[in-house]
Amino acid sequence: MSITLSEQDTLTLRIAAWGAVSLMSAAGAAGSAHKAGTAGSIALTAATGPVGHVLAKAPKHKDLSGKSVAELADTVLPALTSAMSLLNKQDPAEAGNFRSTVLVAAEAAAQAGDSRSSPTMTDMIRKITEALDAA
Repeated sequence: MSITLSEQDTLTLRIAAWGAVSLMSAAGAAGSAHKAGTAGSIALTAATGPVGHVLAKAPKHKDLSGKSVAELADTVLPALTSAMSLLNKQDPAEAGNFRSTVLVAAEAAAQAGDSRSSPTMTDMIRKITEALDAA
């Protein structure tokens, strides 16, 4: 099965995935936000398939930096749910690929910041997972 994504769909996927990494980086700012963001970004750019082609570039139309964690979550968590919904309609396998890619990136960000066991990072991964599963 192939997927057809509009420019808006592509932007939604990018905001969702790259935003999840930004959320993890912001949530782990007590550790090393830069390390967390770098590790998560590497995981996103290593994705394969149609999702990998979309996530190879960070979003350019929407600035995800310079916001509070709450403001970022208000943008990213609904985008994660929307991304899963649109991918599930077109190709459930790609939806699964997107979900696992985002979770790998979130885990990589958590581990890079050496804050894996912190309650803040654990809670952020839970929220990201819930948003992905809400679709």
